[in-house]
Amino acid sequence: MNILDEVVSSQLRTDLPEIAPGDTVRVAAKVVEGNRERIQVFEGTVMRLRGGCITRSITVRRIASGVGVERTFKIHSPRIERIEVVRHGVARRAQLYFLRKRIGKAASLRERRVNS
Repeated sequence: MNILDEVVSSQLRTDLPEIAPGDTVRVAAKVVEGNRERIQVFEGTVMRLRGGCITRSITVRRIASGVGVERTFKIHSPRIERIEVVRHGVARRAQLYFLRKRIGKAASLRERRVNS
């Protein structure tokens, strides 16, 4: 293992849930405003996963006041407090850009069945 891999492996998070496109997640991110720091929760549908290892990122979309808002989060960043999966959605593709054209109920995805 080279030096770069050692540094990266020490910074990888182990408390992350299994995330897939179509899942509804609640991301608690630290936001700095002036000299104060607070936690802001962003809940929405995972549109895409990107990168691998330390550069892994997710794009989350939600509708706020009738306007679509997308945020990209680096999931191994120290600015991310926690990530919770609210529900698992059915997605048949890796990037869900088609959700941008949909409004209201049409923008929701079916829930994935749990095998019991």
